[in-house]
Order: sequence, then structure tokens, then C-alpha cells
Amino acid sequence: MRLSEEEFRRLGYQAVDMAANYFAELPSGPVFQRMHESERQALMNMPMPSEPLSGDEILRLLGEQILPHPMGNGHPRFLGWVNSPPAMLAVITEILAAAMNPSCAGGDHAAIYLEHCVIRWLMNLVGFPIEGSAGLLVSGGSAASLTALATARHRAQGQLGIDVRKQGVGNHARLRLYASREVHSCIQKAVELLGLGSDSIRWIEVDEDFRVSLDHLRRAVREDREQGWHPFCVVASAGSVQTGAIDPLDELAGFASESNLWMHVDGAYGAVAMLDPQSRPLLEGIERADSIALDPHKWLSVPVECGCVLVRDGALLRDTFSLVPPYIRTETGKGIGNLPWFAEYGMQQTRGFRALKLWVTLANAGTLGLGQQIARQIALARYLAQRVDAAANFELRSKGPLSIVCFRYVPEEIAGNEEALDALNKKVMEHMQADGRAFVTSATLAGRFVLRACILHYDTTEADIDAMLQAVKDAAAEVRTF
Repeated sequence: MRLSEEEFRRLGYQAVDMAANYFAELPSGPVFQRMHESERQALMNMPMPSEPLSGDEILRLLGEQILPHPMGNGHPRFLGWVNSPPAMLAVITEILAAAMNPSCAGGDHAAIYLEHCVIRWLMNLVGFPIEGSAGLLVSGGSAASLTALATARHRAQGQLGIDVRKQGVGNHARLRLYASREVHSCIQKAVELLGLGSDSIRWIEVDEDFRVSLDHLRRAVREDREQGWHPFCVVASAGSVQTGAIDPLDELAGFASESNLWMHVDGAYGAVAMLDPQSRPLLEGIERADSIALDPHKWLSVPVECGCVLVRDGALLRDTFSLVPPYIRTETGKGIGNLPWFAEYGMQQTRGFRALKLWVTLANAGTLGLGQQIARQIALARYLAQRVDAAANFELRSKGPLSIVCFRYVPEEIAGNEEALDALNKKVMEHMQADGRAFVTSATLAGRFVLRACILHYDTTEADIDAMLQAVKDAAAEVRTF
């Protein structure tokens, strides 16, 4: 496993050349290509070698069998889901994180202090209070929300006189969480994993802009209290996954405070729009949240995986998770001990050096550069919405305030036939994804299937938007059966 210095350099340069060629060739190739079944089987059933493979052979196999089959999110016309291309400098410096290979559970080494640094940067970015709060880097928004809601549950049951860490959930309390149907599915998954059951979620209606209705929330909380439930948490979206909707955060924060509710904000996608001065007012109140989930590996283009959870009451977060075994119990200033270990604030003991790629990405772009990038991508979304509005046979279904636009293709022949339109647009999406000229995904809005474009790539242009719309038209012509 050990390489000579000369061999390490040679193979390292070769790998960098492969990555550089990959980036250079991406824009001129298809956005996505389905793999042949033989290629899938070759990867899944590859036998483990009994004899060592050389570095050259390994790089050759990577070049032949792995690099040609990307997900597609590195291409400027990939407009699906919320998956960004990686910041290129962070790709380069990932080798340094792997070279150091620290366990970031805690200790007195550089990776720990760099994580504290970038967490403070993220707190500053969203205006979150630093004094007394805490945060840690996690795999993504799902882990961030699970961590935050575990803390909210710990607080709620403690207020009811229940030590959830000793007694468990059981039937001690009927806790109720509130969220709109537009929140990410990770919220329901977290509630189920926390032992509360999905029946403990009360789904709140949304307005015409897909924002949670405060009036319906107030009524639901009042009704639940009358029926013996214990309302404990409201989850708000700062950029919902379907439309990019932003819930009325400031009003929700006020209601949560007066109602003794924990307010968690899922800002995995949209919270970083705070970097755009024009978008910042839309997020007013996010700084009042009890917890926030962020995903720097989304709009900030940090290579996957890099999520973050911020919690206003840092002592409560530590109380929720801390279980320090004797073999890592340390004293400040002695041995490897210093700051409290990150492992005391979350589920993971062994933690990777995620902070380096986050620090590199933020430092390389700066707040001004990131803000300009986000503003440009929002402007591209407005351009797309205008093009859809002006085009024949297109219908705009949502124009959220961020970089997501939902629309559908509506030929005159089947206008008004909702089932036929659902079927056509689904076929259009599938044809486009396989065709490779542009990539969009879908959303279900008001029970209808729509096409969904999310603009996150730093190289996407108006020409790419135009090419995507033309691909929709061409796909419709290919698959229509009427």
C-alpha cells in the first residue's frame, strides 16, 4: 500500500490530468447517458483481486469504467434535482484531506479548528447567533434535520419531565410536529427514526405560492392542544425542494416563540440565498430559528458530502448526544484534549475532514463571488419563467423566488385533459433524460405532474435554457400519440 515519493507524484499527476480532461470534455458531451446492462453488471459483479493491481491499472480501469458514466450534474444543462457541480479547487484539495486522513471526532489538530471556523462562517452567512450556539458538519440535510429534531424532541420531553435518553419515547407523550406537505421527505423520515411515528406530524396547508399557511397552523396547534397533543416543533422551508418556496419565516418564528414550539428551518437548498442582497429580505427571520439545516454541497458547490446543522442552544445539543467513553475523555490543554469533541454533538464518532473542502470553496469564491453566482442563477430562473410564459404550448406552474421553475408542455389538442397532460409530460421527461441534450426532473403540484428545472451550475447560460426548452419541444414531438 505504500508508494514511493516518485510513484505517488507520477500517479497523482496522472489522476489530475484525468480529472482535467473530464472537466474539459463535459460541456461538449451528453448531459446523461444510460449505462448498458453489460456495463452495470461488470461493475456490480467485479471480483476482488487476489493479487494487487498496480496504480496504472487502477487508473486505467477508472478511466474506462467509471469516469464515462457520471450522474450528469457536472454539465451546464443538468437542471435536475438540487445537485450542483463541484467547485474545482475543492476537487484538487480533497487529496490533501485524504492525505491527512484525520478523524474529526475531536482533538487538538488543525481539522477541528478549521471546522469551528467554517461553522462560524456559515452562522455569519445566515445571521445566526454565535454566542452559546453550536454546529457541526454532517453528511447532508437529512442528517442535519435528524440531529436538530432529536434535540427538539429531547427538549420537549424534558419539559414534560421525561428523560428520553433513559426512558425512551414509548407512550409517555403525544408529541406533535407541524410542517407543510412541501417540506423535504427527510423530515418525515427523521420523525419516524426518532420513534414518534408519522402520525405525530400534522400537515399544514399552503397558499398559492406553496408557503405554509400561518392561519391554518395556528388553528391546528389550538385544536391539538385541546385534544391532548403536545405541540413541540414547527418545520419551515427556506427554499422547498419542489418549487423553492420560502415560508414566512419571521412570522413563524414569532408564533413559535409565543407557543413554546421549536422552530427548525430546512435551508438545505435556499438558505444561502442570503448571500444575494436582493433575496435576503425573503429570508428575514431565519436567524430566529432554534435550528437550521444547511447543505453547502448544494448551491455552494462544495463536493459531496457536506451538510451542516446549526443549533441555537449549544448546551442542549450537547446534552442530547454527549456520551463520552473513558478512553476519549480528555482534559483541556493535556494530551490531545482541548475543545469539547464534535462527537458529543451528534451521532458520528468517526468523522471525515469535510471542513477542508468547505473552507476552500468559501475562501476561493468569497461572499461577493458566491452572492454574484447565486444572483445570476436566480436571474436565469426568471429568464426561464419569462420564456415559458411567452411560448406557445408551454404553461408556467410555479416561479418560486429562487432558482427553481416548474412548467409543463400543453399542446392544444389535449389542453384541459389533465390525465393526458400528466402522461405526456412524464414521457417528455423520460425521453429528455435518456436523450442527453438537457436534463430536467419532475414535481407534483396540485396533484399534477410538471417538469421542474433547478439552476445550480456556475456555467449555465441563457443558451442552455433555450436548448432545454427546445429539447422539451422535440421530446414532445417524439413521444406524442395524439
